[in-house]
Amino acid sequence: MSIGTSPALRRLLAAGAALVVSAATLVATAAPAQAATVNGIDISHYQGTINWTSVRNSGIEFAFIKATEGTSYKDPRFNTNYVAAYNAGVIRGAYHFARPAASSGAVQANFLASNGGAWSADSRTLPAALDIENNPSGAQCYGLSTTQMRNWIADFLNTYRARTGRYAVIYTTTNFWNTCTGNYTGFAANHPMWVARWASTVGTLPAGWGVWSFWQYSATGRVSGISGDVDRNYWNGTRARLIALANNTP
Repeated sequence: MSIGTSPALRRLLAAGAALVVSAATLVATAAPAQAATVNGIDISHYQGTINWTSVRNSGIEFAFIKATEGTSYKDPRFNTNYVAAYNAGVIRGAYHFARPAASSGAVQANFLASNGGAWSADSRTLPAALDIENNPSGAQCYGLSTTQMRNWIADFLNTYRARTGRYAVIYTTTNFWNTCTGNYTGFAANHPMWVARWASTVGTLPAGWGVWSFWQYSATGRVSGISGDVDRNYWNGTRARLIALANNTP
């Protein structure tokens, strides 16, 4: 994810923390072979100016777009990207980069919901995603115990649902989740899993989830309409099922 550091530095940080992933895995760029999947990306202002019509015409059908981080940061290109993606026919969702040491989960969920993370049943708006991953500038788990981390996440998720009526997507890595929540399974029943693993297979999922909904399989993808690297993702299903998630229908 784009977290307020450059994409290159972001990949170095991830490489240092993901001890269970090989160096060969981290540089995987080819799309893994998947059946009944939908292609997507996630972006922030680091991708610069995006031609969303070219992105859509290249086969990208959904995008998670960075909206907020912590308690005060708003991505400067979010408003432009969020509207332009919608107008190009891309199913879009906002994401929030969590800073659990900065405030309660409720404060950050409200910040997201008030700054682009709200939801509407328009066939093109996904529930927002909570990006909860290794601390880019300190202790892996932000100095929180596993109980404190679970409580922080619950506070965020419950507040977001109260504000929007939707269960947020959870973006994480298996290593972070199992280490920092103590293999917690309590959110898996309702919250779609967006797992990050830059490899040819999705691998072991975070504790509790038997099925992934989204998979970020590369941080070095290339897409028409975007200059430079971009994170590539799959939705685990058909476009019709993705639209059902967007509209909160069975």
